[in-house]
Amino acid sequence: MDEAPRTDSPAVDTDTSDQQRSPEEIRADIERTREQLGDTAAAVAQKADVKAQAKAKADETKQRVADKKDEVVGKAKESSPDSASDAAGQAASRAKENPLPVAAGAAFVAGFVLGRLSGGRS
Repeated sequence: MDEAPRTDSPAVDTDTSDQQRSPEEIRADIERTREQLGDTAAAVAQKADVKAQAKAKADETKQRVADKKDEVVGKAKESSPDSASDAAGQAASRAKENPLPVAAGAAFVAGFVLGRLSGGRS
């Protein structure tokens, strides 16, 4: 997608008064011009293909989001699994050691929920 003027090819000499060009030179000049025209047409076609550009942008965005998700999940796993599992293990072991407070708490929650459910039906 070269938008700048081409400087690597010789300009076509339209002034034939000083020198006469050979047919081979003219053919070579025509071939260079055809190649340049083909490159230009391909660049224009690529710019005009909005569907392909949108798909490429969507694929790029999906990849960035997937990479970011993997990064965030990795950071979350690094910081939380040990502490969360340790806390859950400690809570379970304390409940097994002393079940009375757990049972009392569960009864309180159950009573509160039942009271709320039946309290509105007078």
